[in-house]
Amino acid sequence: MRKAIVFYKKEPAGELYQLDDGSFVFKYCADWLLDSSKPGISLTLRKKQQEFRSDSLFPFFYHMLPEGSNKRIICHQHRIDEDDAFGLLLITAAHDTIGAVTIARDKTDERDGTIARDETL
Repeated sequence: MRKAIVFYKKEPAGELYQLDDGSFVFKYCADWLLDSSKPGISLTLRKKQQEFRSDSLFPFFYHMLPEGSNKRIICHQHRIDEDDAFGLLLITAAHDTIGAVTIARDKTDERDGTIARDETL
């Protein structure tokens, strides 16, 4: 399983998982859900308690990915399979995105279970 933290305007809004079977799960952080002033990150991922599940990467996140020659160059430079949408998302959506949403690899410290944003991307 791979996990990423989804940020909205630099605040943690949710978590995105790729499960071992290749499916995806997105859920909002509890603090984000409790704050009525915080919006949903997408019209297709409305702000609610329920987890969202999909057999493929959610369209909202998929459309953040580079295409064509840019995709091939990034995949070659970072040694990512061109079919690995989640891996590509972790590399390309960490800093420079068009909208308010960024994605960061979740680094869970195995010693104490704390979570920190990976700033090395």
